[in-house]
Amino acid sequence: MSPPVFVVDTNVVAAGLVTAPAGRVSPVIAVLDAMLAGSIVYLMSHDLLYEYRCVLLRPKLARIHGLQPAQLDRLLEDLAANGAWREPQSATAAPDPGDNHLWALLAAHSGSILITGDRLLLASPPAGTTVISPRTWFDRHSST
Repeated sequence: MSPPVFVVDTNVVAAGLVTAPAGRVSPVIAVLDAMLAGSIVYLMSHDLLYEYRCVLLRPKLARIHGLQPAQLDRLLEDLAANGAWREPQSATAAPDPGDNHLWALLAAHSGSILITGDRLLLASPPAGTTVISPRTWFDRHSST
């Protein structure tokens, strides 16, 4: 059986960087750690990597995670190196047009699963796809 293939939304990566461990494992930290360790299969694209960088360089987030741009770029290089690279064509429109690249990545690999904290995306997955929260991923996959 093939391992599941994921698409990890920017909000999960950002939350993984800014969430402080609180005595128990945080699902967003666990997702980010799994990505950096290469222990999950996930899709990457130029658009998604660009979004990760733009969001993580926002001054408010940068103050919280404390990474300098060069440190952030090294982290993003690790994420890009561990991901399965795709450059998908456009797919059906996402509920938020800014998330169309996520729908395109989901369409680029049949059976891929989006991990997101975005309630709108969780409530409106594209037909035939799965969209889950970081908590659901953690509960289902963190012990595997």
